[in-house]
Amino acid sequence: MTVQTPVPMDKATFLGWAERQEENYELVRGRVVMMTGGPRGHSQILFNLATALDTRIDLDTWAVLPEFGVDVGPATIRFPDIVVDPAGGAMTDRTATAPVLIAEVMSPSSERIDLGDKAAEYLRLPSLGTYLVVASDEIKLWVWTRTATGFSSGPVVLGDIAASVEVPALGIALPLAEIYARVQLD
Repeated sequence: MTVQTPVPMDKATFLGWAERQEENYELVRGRVVMMTGGPRGHSQILFNLATALDTRIDLDTWAVLPEFGVDVGPATIRFPDIVVDPAGGAMTDRTATAPVLIAEVMSPSSERIDLGDKAAEYLRLPSLGTYLVVASDEIKLWVWTRTATGFSSGPVVLGDIAASVEVPALGIALPLAEIYARVQLD
């Protein structure tokens, strides 16, 4: 769920302000939008995904950054659930330098944004190789993967717990069984 406030800000002002807030916010077309927390399933999937990535990537080359800023346009900064960015960035960086993977754990209330606005914004990033949207209420992933000709017009949808998500830019595969481990689905 999101709550939008009528406070217009530029990116630099927003980043300084957001750093001092206890709640999570994004800057969307110059407007501050509060992001609410998710339920237990969201948190477990987020942890599982971060762990699966961290155990597979080359940590000297890549960094797994939960809820880290991504500059996606002239007046928009998003904070996806997971960003994989080149390792070695400055400790004072507030946004990713060249994200190669971005993942959002989706709740039913964020579906339109995660599969619509955010997908459109993220897929324009020249460094991005894979965008994942992971459902938190069922076993279902939407996967956009860049090929030599760019991203396809729509995602590949995975729903089999025995499947894996291939992430060519990182040279890894992420089993859905690990992503959904310890998640109780109805």
